[in-house]
Amino acid sequence: MTSLALLQLVSPALPVGAFSYSEGLEHVIQTGLIKTELEVCDWLESELRWGSLRLEAAALSVFQQDFLSWLNHGDLTAATRLVDLDGWLLATREASEVRAQQRQMGCSLLELMTELGHPLPEPCLLGWPAAWAWAATVMEISAIEMVQGYLFGWVANQLSAAVRLLPLGPTRAQVLQRRLSPLIIQQANFLLGEDPRTMWSSGLGASMAQLAHSELYSRLFRS
Repeated sequence: MTSLALLQLVSPALPVGAFSYSEGLEHVIQTGLIKTELEVCDWLESELRWGSLRLEAAALSVFQQDFLSWLNHGDLTAATRLVDLDGWLLATREASEVRAQQRQMGCSLLELMTELGHPLPEPCLLGWPAAWAWAATVMEISAIEMVQGYLFGWVANQLSAAVRLLPLGPTRAQVLQRRLSPLIIQQANFLLGEDPRTMWSSGLGASMAQLAHSELYSRLFRS
């Protein structure tokens, strides 16, 4: 059974500002590269299969192991490792807007965890994937649910953006979320045991869209 803690983390009411980012989706819609429900689905499926998202999801269990070592055993080398991995993940993002997004959302989630009584052992700045792993660790969410929830939440946020950018109603967005669920489960099972530093991303289209987002004449989203 899915834990209530996980449901809280993937809730659209989570105060981290995810609703304000499209991660390049706004650009490809404004330029006409994506016009239909099927094309939105193809875009999301491509990112789940080959995008930078995979590296972040694979890093979650590594983060979780280091957090446990740091939290339970005072292992400062584990703290150093997770900060290094956090910086490496951030460096894989080409667009400054997306790097800023990762930092802002990460800081917001860490602030929320502090309010809930789960501050980091020592204050430090972490991006969204590392902050998500910390939240899952202290809320005792299993490793596989942590990865599934991360991928599910990303898809849900992208669909929320698509609803505001296309003639795509919330009902059809939920149909797409359901359609992508088997792929989310499949990718989570695969990524759980992978080393992110040995993986690659071929999400060139998404990267180019994210870089070009700042050049849009008008825009609804911050990235």
